Amino acid sequence: MNRLGGLGTAAAVLLAAVAVTTLAAPLLAPYDPDFPDLLSALAGSSAAHPLGADALGRDVLSRLMYGARTTLLGPALVICVSSVVGTALAITAAWAGGRVDAVISRVLDVLFAVPGIVFALITVAVLGPGIPGVVAGLAVAYTPYVARVVRSAALRERSLPYVAAAWVQGRSAFAICVRHLLPNLRPIIVAQSVSALGFAVIDVAAISFLGLGVQPPDADWGLMVKSGFDSAMRGQPLEAISAGVLIALVVASVSVIGDRLGRTT
Repeated sequence: MNRLGGLGTAAAVLLAAVAVTTLAAPLLAPYDPDFPDLLSALAGSSAAHPLGADALGRDVLSRLMYGARTTLLGPALVICVSSVVGTALAITAAWAGGRVDAVISRVLDVLFAVPGIVFALITVAVLGPGIPGVVAGLAVAYTPYVARVVRSAALRERSLPYVAAAWVQGRSAFAICVRHLLPNLRPIIVAQSVSALGFAVIDVAAISFLGLGVQPPDADWGLMVKSGFDSAMRGQPLEAISAGVLIALVVASVSVIGDRLGRTT
């Protein structure tokens, strides 16, 4: 925590609170998030519904708790997949050099030129609406962001004496990369992955907002912002406001932590 500083620590505490609330949602949520109660439709803030109810009478607070699962799990999967694939490509390019490096670099440049949303939309068009297609498309789009940074660092590490010493000792290229290069690159990989997580949260929420990500009646913050617009026009703005504020807080917290980690690498 000392590495993060005061603001970074506050951001980490907020993310931890969101994570704990998400995991404990079945215990903490006052209502079933998908259970409609038309008598409570568009109800305002009250003791029974602290954040009101949506157009179908579903408790907004309960849906926020459960909605954090898809809102955070989807981006986390995107970053995990893109970090693993991007790191593997980066280390391969840095170690092999020559034509291998040139081919991988050109492929990454092509991927880098295409917006992540476009990849996600193409994948959704093939696989159909839902989180799997969104995750697959965004994972491809985010891979070059990780790979380019890690490749630069791997080239630097590749030229250091300890790599030559390990090579002289008869260790294989795979062993050197896994046992020596990868551990030294880990701080950079973590910092880059955390920084990219905030953008992934926004992208996944935006795709759900468009109706191509999480599908009703499942709860999701991006989807709640969309449905909350209609409710706001009918006098109940709490659904859209609360979901939007939570997305902004999570993205800001992740960005702060990523910035602090980046400064220490």
